[in-house]
Amino acid sequence: MTSEVEVDAVVLVGGQGTRLRPLTLSAPKPMLPTAGTPYLSHLFSRIRAAGIRHVVLGTSYRAEVFEEYFGDGSAHGLEIEYVVEDEPLDTGGAIRNVYDRLRAEHAIVFNGDILSGADLRAQLRAHLDSGADVTLHLQRVPDPSRFGSVPTDSGGRVTAFLEKTPDPPTDQINAGCYVFRRSVIETIPAGRRVSVERETFPGLLDDGAHLHGFVDSSYWLDVGTPEAFVQGSADLVRGVAPTSALAGPTGESLVLDGASIFTGATLTDGTTIGAGAVVEQRATVSGSVVFDDAVIGKDAVVERSVLGRGAKVGPGAVLRGVVLGDGASVGAGCELLDGVRVWPAVEVPDGGIRFSSDA
Repeated sequence: MTSEVEVDAVVLVGGQGTRLRPLTLSAPKPMLPTAGTPYLSHLFSRIRAAGIRHVVLGTSYRAEVFEEYFGDGSAHGLEIEYVVEDEPLDTGGAIRNVYDRLRAEHAIVFNGDILSGADLRAQLRAHLDSGADVTLHLQRVPDPSRFGSVPTDSGGRVTAFLEKTPDPPTDQINAGCYVFRRSVIETIPAGRRVSVERETFPGLLDDGAHLHGFVDSSYWLDVGTPEAFVQGSADLVRGVAPTSALAGPTGESLVLDGASIFTGATLTDGTTIGAGAVVEQRATVSGSVVFDDAVIGKDAVVERSVLGRGAKVGPGAVLRGVVLGDGASVGAGCELLDGVRVWPAVEVPDGGIRFSSDA
């Protein structure tokens, strides 16, 4: 970080990613290819850019996948340690579970499914300058009624944690990134489920602790649903969301090495085409994430969709807002619309599913 203080990073990646099934049946959510590289690579690039080197990953579901890919972190300019939860501990319990690995007096904690453009150095400075016990990234959003809101006073001090309400008093919401004094983490009960949002923070407020709000209105997205995952990947490709881990220049599309794009195919709106994937003649792919080795047949239309590894889309098929699991196959002339999820290796025959009667 800055020269005057050392800070650890803690990344919570223990969730099962159920909202993203079937994609998360084969990989944890933070390891899904997002703009051509695991989502965590983008977060790590922000952590490194803030001058932080020591990262502790709190893992649970498919824990071995993280270490197999990132190892000790040296390839990313980081030193990564791994702490595995034997049973789910929720957010607060997960933070307490990594306490013994912390070295610095302060730790910045990230939820592993948030894509953000907030200035980490500025948040850390706000924490140190205010002398706070915990500093929360608070994001301004157009519709805060969908979230719990977090009001602050004129000095930036958090005054309450409010549940979802139709008419919230502020547009500031908890954005899932916190700077803790290490001594505060030690006070979280160990070895049981603890919600940092429902138990730790309200309890600290009741005890008179100083909780500070770092209010920001830069890019922010929870990528936990298929729709948001697709949007986040596209925003990274187009340069709307910040990263230094992109596998190529920003633009309308990102095509990884070994992919084959046939004449007349169109790739737009931040589409990513994975290694070894094939997009045949006149196919149109917009705002979508196509994993390695997937095949999109001629004249097919794929919009706002995710195609798992080795998935196949037949000629003339139409997919809008669809998730195909690894190895799934959609036959020629099918029409799959918003919300459809095809499980891994399932085969839909030619013309087998239509949403309109014009076949």
